[in-house]
Amino acid sequence: MIKVEAIVRPEKLGAVKTALTEIGVNGLTTYLVLGRGEQGGLEFTHRAGKYKVDLLEKMKLEVVVPDGRADAVVKAIMESARTGEVGDGKIFLTRIEKAIKVRTGEAAD
Repeated sequence: MIKVEAIVRPEKLGAVKTALTEIGVNGLTTYLVLGRGEQGGLEFTHRAGKYKVDLLEKMKLEVVVPDGRADAVVKAIMESARTGEVGDGKIFLTRIEKAIKVRTGEAAD
């Protein structure tokens, strides 16, 4: 199994969920996070002067899928989250040894 973790723009979360549902992936976990990457933050000019916001709101989502489904999940996320601008996010893949359902104790390798 593979855990796909993606950091995306908050306004793209709906499109990503729709894209994942369309390929048959229903289970996911999301988090509202703060972070910065290549984008480095945003600079604003106000009457009081300039100020910089260097930690921006992003959405982190996690999906665990069988090995053979990871590429389709990555493709769906990339296509639905991409704006073409700096700050679109990143995707990480991690191997999962085992997952256990709390309710039933059923394990999947």
